Amino acid sequence: MADRYQRLTGTPVGRFLVKNLGLPDPVPLQRYEAGRPVLGGTVLAGGAGTLLAPALAAITAAGGDVHTARADAVRYAGLVFDASAIESPSGLTTLQDFFTPVLRALARCPHVVVVGTTPERAGSGPAQVAQRALEGFTRSLGKEIGGGGTVQLVYADPDAADRIGSTVEFLLSPKSAYVSGQVVRVGATVETPPAPVADPLAPLTGKVALVTGASRGIGAAIARTLHRDGATIVGVDVPQAADGLIRLMEELSGDVLTLDITAVDAPQRIARALKQRHDGVDIVVHNAGITRDRKLANMDEARWSSVVDVNLVAPQHITAQLLDEDIVHRNGRVIGVASIAGIAGNVGQTNYAASKAGVIGFVDATVAEAAEHHVTVNAVAPGFIETQMTAAVPLLLREAGRRMNSMSQGGQPVDVAETVAWLANPGSYGITGNVVRVCGQSLLGA
Repeated sequence: MADRYQRLTGTPVGRFLVKNLGLPDPVPLQRYEAGRPVLGGTVLAGGAGTLLAPALAAITAAGGDVHTARADAVRYAGLVFDASAIESPSGLTTLQDFFTPVLRALARCPHVVVVGTTPERAGSGPAQVAQRALEGFTRSLGKEIGGGGTVQLVYADPDAADRIGSTVEFLLSPKSAYVSGQVVRVGATVETPPAPVADPLAPLTGKVALVTGASRGIGAAIARTLHRDGATIVGVDVPQAADGLIRLMEELSGDVLTLDITAVDAPQRIARALKQRHDGVDIVVHNAGITRDRKLANMDEARWSSVVDVNLVAPQHITAQLLDEDIVHRNGRVIGVASIAGIAGNVGQTNYAASKAGVIGFVDATVAEAAEHHVTVNAVAPGFIETQMTAAVPLLLREAGRRMNSMSQGGQPVDVAETVAWLANPGSYGITGNVVRVCGQSLLGA
């Protein structure tokens, strides 16, 4: 869907209006192009702690050029600061010492990552306070940085330093173009380490990925992105969407499964198909979702139940079936699609917001059981993403949704898909129980 305002701001007249009227100024975002190195440009690293070495190793392996001392003539594509050694609030001055001199030397669409120790595992009261303070710092810097830039915080448990590589790589890359202001926690809950990846550009080679609601929109983007990364796709959608699903699976050499995921026997049918056709599954993406908007005073039972059943109840039942039958392989992934509506709420969407907040609850409730199967469980929470669904939103609300984030624009389905692909990556086995917003650091919600 075209963003006419963003096109206007790219013209001389538009730039004049933005400058003189203080209007939002959305910068065209740099997104990843298949076949290119994941990281390009120069990354400046600083700080001191146990996380800096694994972070730099991941950056170098992904094609990044690392500097540990600032050079006057360089425009930095990324900044990484290891704050894990900060043991008291007074030590937070090291953040200002590192960042202030370099913020005017950033390239277009820069990516900033701060790594720290999980506050609860920091070892002392002052250290816990200082590590928790990093959240306010990174979220505020995300709103200041401009230029299409992103800022993230990665907390790692003391015994999980070797698991941060895939996360640092993703957050510094154009794949995270519409992810900002997020806190990712890396731990050692899931014990199974991944097998070495033969091709970094196709890390999902040999993996099977189930994607529900795959025929169009975000689901189709997820299917394409996981396929790009090497996975065999099993696309699921309702019979009414069969034509679009079949076309997409033919394009991706994938497998088609048409059914209503709310049917009583849907979990058993999915489990049977995965076992018989693919000997199991590695990645399960619960993307299928519907809206039936109406204010609660006018809500009927059918509207309420249909949304909750598709968006929340079906993913629960399907996941339980797949785990019970050991259909999900070791080092597998379960990924739900929540929504910023489940975090901030929306007028006329009590049913939808309840279902999407429930997806976050589903992640919390499933982590421990999934870990017994050596499987991670996470969710993505999209904000305003340019799809057919948002195209139907009234104009003024649509413009508000686009502009009310740090990037002053809507995201693309591929932004959600890239985030799913990162969580699906074999190297992301240290990430479980996380909900990552893909919202351009929306001004709504926490």
